[in-house]
Amino acid sequence: MSSLLPTYKMPAQSGAASGHGAKAGCTIQFAVANLHCPACAARIEEAILSQVAGVRSAAFNLDTGRLRLEVDDTLARDTLPEVLTRIADGIEHGTRISALDADARTVSSSGAHDEAEEGPGPLRRLLLCGVLFAVGLVLESRELSPVLNWLVIALCFGLPYILCGYDVLKKGFLSLLHKDFFNEFTLMGGATLASIAIGELPEAVGVMLFYSLGEYVQDRAAGSSRRSVRALLAVRPSIAHSLDDAGTLHDVKPETLAPGARVVVKPGEKVPLDGEVLEGQSFIDTAPLSGESVPVAVRPGKPVYAGTINQDGTLTVRVTSRYEDSSVSRILEMVENAAARKAPTERFITRFARWYTPVVTLLAVLTALVPPLLGLGSFHDWIYRGLVLLVISCPCALIISIPLGYFGGIGAASHKGILVKGGNVLDALPHIRIIALDKTGTLTKGDFAVQRKIPAPGVTEEELMHAAAQAECRTNHPVARAIVAGRSAEASPDVVSAREIAGKGVVTDIREGDRLVQLLAGNAALMQEFGVTFDEPADKQGTIVHVARDGRYLGTVMVDDAIRPESAGALAELRAMGKRIVMLTGDTPDNARRIAGQLGVDEVHAGLLPEGKAAELAKLGPAPSVLFVGDGINDAPVIASAGVGVAMGGLGSEAAIETADAVILDDSPAKLPLLLRIANATRRIIWQNIVLALGIKILFMALGIAGVAGLWEAVFADVGVALLAVLNATRATRIC
Repeated sequence: MSSLLPTYKMPAQSGAASGHGAKAGCTIQFAVANLHCPACAARIEEAILSQVAGVRSAAFNLDTGRLRLEVDDTLARDTLPEVLTRIADGIEHGTRISALDADARTVSSSGAHDEAEEGPGPLRRLLLCGVLFAVGLVLESRELSPVLNWLVIALCFGLPYILCGYDVLKKGFLSLLHKDFFNEFTLMGGATLASIAIGELPEAVGVMLFYSLGEYVQDRAAGSSRRSVRALLAVRPSIAHSLDDAGTLHDVKPETLAPGARVVVKPGEKVPLDGEVLEGQSFIDTAPLSGESVPVAVRPGKPVYAGTINQDGTLTVRVTSRYEDSSVSRILEMVENAAARKAPTERFITRFARWYTPVVTLLAVLTALVPPLLGLGSFHDWIYRGLVLLVISCPCALIISIPLGYFGGIGAASHKGILVKGGNVLDALPHIRIIALDKTGTLTKGDFAVQRKIPAPGVTEEELMHAAAQAECRTNHPVARAIVAGRSAEASPDVVSAREIAGKGVVTDIREGDRLVQLLAGNAALMQEFGVTFDEPADKQGTIVHVARDGRYLGTVMVDDAIRPESAGALAELRAMGKRIVMLTGDTPDNARRIAGQLGVDEVHAGLLPEGKAAELAKLGPAPSVLFVGDGINDAPVIASAGVGVAMGGLGSEAAIETADAVILDDSPAKLPLLLRIANATRRIIWQNIVLALGIKILFMALGIAGVAGLWEAVFADVGVALLAVLNATRATRIC
């Protein structure tokens, strides 16, 4: 197949082309038109990888009309669309691949074509052909004059064959011109033409009719399966009411606004960009992104996210990020690119199909020629049996239904507020045996409040909290926010520098007059690093924050948060699945054990820096058997090193989107067992399809060689099995 086609060597170039930056291992996307066949898309992907030097991976998303390539920086991009179109057109005639302009990259594409949306035309054609074919079968058994007999043949058999088979024969002929001999069009067209040649016209028409009917139903089933993810793409905001300095509203595209701009969001409208509420109060429906149906109350100072829906009052929002950096944009990019991360099962089936079809075709040729040459029967009989194998030889049931099953699982998860980055993640989850979790923001709410203030001798509580708030004023950590929220209204400090030491705390230098003052706020390790003498409190509760000013110890602030109400139930469900539950946290051992005891955690490792978490994670077991759940910010290195990394609180968290394999958007631990159930159910469906398709095909091959099964049965073994597999795959969209 692809090995018979020429290899296109692309010359190197420097700089950017077609609007894409040139860098090592970068990802570029293209718009795709007139490609609707998943099997053809898989073959084009393989052809691109084998023929275009410098392409590392290729993946089509037929729903968004996109081709995603990972390429080397040595690859020329100016002529790449033409080369890709040439390759694609050679496999699926009429396919066009073009550069993606800026508007197309940021505005939801409706170019994803759905055969089921073409209207009643294809169905009417199939009904007409079915009626004519039925009439022909009835009249064939009767004694007719030669003229009427030829009329029946032409009208009841010839016309349905042409109407149903024109596209198949045309694509098959074009494939032969491009030296692509083994695909569904060449095989189905060749088998039916050979059937006509040996005098089996009704069976040839029946094969083509039911093949076309199966393709039509498959397209409808596939379209239904994809609507779950397409519904997620519909949350993309398309308009923003920009408020200028004169108080006038202008309707603009969200992607034209920069941080600092003000927008007005009216009741019932989508929030166009991530921002902070300046005026107004309302309830925000976050279900389009998080799957959480309970509205969230917002008021001035509260964040809102693009794609969520304003329910009640009018809001004035200050934009905090560009459209391409907004939550909805990053989430949609992840969903659209999920197809690029293929599961091992998908990759195996693609490789298997490359060998399966030629082998079965060779077997069909041998079946048609060898037995009659050995005197074991007539050529007519054995050619007919060979044609049975030829019809069965197309692996469409596997190539179409298996990716569709993964896509359905991803869609089902997205509707529950869980974003899964690819089929490989769903494939990996059933192998998980150990669930490791961070504590803060994962099992607890991360909504901290100051519980106790223990000043050092000679220090007042006000002095302690004032220094703590100044030290923490430049960090976004939940503990820091709780401390800063408790300070009195005063002028912000003149901060000269502020740096966060991972797993220890913050060091902030402020200017007071002509003096430079160093403030420390963090755990015992930070105090020890800077040589500060301190006393550990006897009664510890929550997170302990030690505070020092210019090397002088000021005291301790205790900050704590509440356990999420769903955490205990989620962990109990995970244990019921046979999972071992481990807590990896940077909190103190006493506080970690207290929380773990309330939740029934099997194993606790506390007082860990990020590198310590990664080291403990590696000790738990082989990476493919370990899943880690964290907040996606401080835990990014651990998430990346786990077999499967899951980020909590992904809504608005860039680190979560970039690092994790899956993101739980509403922070709920209850989504963890749900994610595992979706993965397990998806895997069951995938293997059901593999066993169903291969089992039935092998059975009917044997029956065909034995002369028991004819072309009618072969149609079921090919089209019927493909249809059953696709319908089974669509169940993935209704998991849980």
